[in-house]
Amino acid sequence: MNTKLLSLITSGVLSAGSAIGLSGINALAITSLLSANSSPAYAQDADEQINVRVYQRAGPAVVSVIVGNGTGSGSIISPDGLVLTNAHVVQNTRRTVTVVLGDNRRFPADVIAFGNNGLDLAVLKIRGVTNLPTIRLARTGSIQVGQRAFAIGNPFGQFAGTFTVGIVSRIDRERGLIQTDAAINPGNSGGPLLNGQGELIGVNTAIFTNSRAGGNIGIGFAISVDRLQPFLAAVREGRAPRVTQRQQPRTANPPQDLAFNGVPVNDRLGPGDNILPVDNSFFKVYRFEGRAGQQVVIEMLSREIDPFLILIGPNRREIAQDDDSAGSKNARIAVTLPVSGTYLLIANSYQAGESGNFILRALAGGAGGRRNRLRVENLILQQEGVLGPGASVLSSDGSFYRMYNFQGRAGQSVTITLESADFDPYLALLGPDGEKLAENNNISPNDPNSALSVTLPRAGIYRAIVNTYQPGGRGRYLLTIR
Repeated sequence: MNTKLLSLITSGVLSAGSAIGLSGINALAITSLLSANSSPAYAQDADEQINVRVYQRAGPAVVSVIVGNGTGSGSIISPDGLVLTNAHVVQNTRRTVTVVLGDNRRFPADVIAFGNNGLDLAVLKIRGVTNLPTIRLARTGSIQVGQRAFAIGNPFGQFAGTFTVGIVSRIDRERGLIQTDAAINPGNSGGPLLNGQGELIGVNTAIFTNSRAGGNIGIGFAISVDRLQPFLAAVREGRAPRVTQRQQPRTANPPQDLAFNGVPVNDRLGPGDNILPVDNSFFKVYRFEGRAGQQVVIEMLSREIDPFLILIGPNRREIAQDDDSAGSKNARIAVTLPVSGTYLLIANSYQAGESGNFILRALAGGAGGRRNRLRVENLILQQEGVLGPGASVLSSDGSFYRMYNFQGRAGQSVTITLESADFDPYLALLGPDGEKLAENNNISPNDPNSALSVTLPRAGIYRAIVNTYQPGGRGRYLLTIR
């Protein structure tokens, strides 16, 4: 939502969920004029109807939480005033905060519980209230990548009731996190992430940011409803901690420039760096100027931490992310840049609180030695990795595999190669609906590597499966898609 529209909504000139606020205007005359021009300006399409429905259902139960000079958001989950929010929103209070309802009523509330083991959750109890509107929790296990996601909150402590829309970009079931591109900013913390029925699927808890101002750069995180139920059960049974166990979230360090000259950058993650409050992990932000069509490889290597990389494009959309593709626990991203502009690279640790040294290496098309050299002609994806413990396991034969996604066009011809000196590669390609389009074990009787040449039947997300032909196979590989 642009700044002008946001200011119009908050000043009452425009009402949320409508095109124009008609109070004080001859609505009949305007409607007649629109009809005469045959313009369906007020007709809501299906998406608009869903947006309006979600906001109307959930909006009244979203509150602002005021703690001293700080603000956050929360969701009312019981008619008698239980409010779900983030631990980092209320961790510096002396147990009493102020809660502001959607109708601007203000009430004192007590902090009655915090998440265990550093889980960024807290529960408040509003004093002396009944019959409050509530948000229903979604069914556990119901969240899917690609589904619509809606956030409501009080960004920057000034725009209570702000509604933003995106999708579920990724689900990290191991850590109970939902990644979303719905706009989440400081002040949204503790507010709900919702599905199309207005049910709470997560508690918005953190963003990656590239400045001291703390603005969103396209990646937000929410604690999944799957982790909420055990926490709420502990609250009801009196087992939840009464004091927080979390570090203070911090995004103090500005981006550093990243050069694509093959010279390693030696750096360190640890105390004093940015802290991602969703899991208490440290991260640094780097930036570089990229060109549309440019091929880049970025590696993050460490013997002391588990590296994790995320690449953000100029439009603040995620381009790629990786955990272990550079072998061992090292991370590697190899992509073709879609547009020209300033890119941001997030160098993160996968585990909470990990400290240690790391090496960051960035190569552009044509740079580096034989193993790291990029062949730039028509490259869609080039990925080095390792099959072995830590990879997925195929249930039919117990062999290791990894899966890589790429966007394809109808009629596009692609060539996929899988090379390894350590194991007998097996390669398969799945279509947008999960159907197997092609597979290969050996290029020829004398070449055990795998290759496919396919004309894609339609537009969509395709999946290349890197597998070993023998169940016990393991080792390094290079996957190339052109």
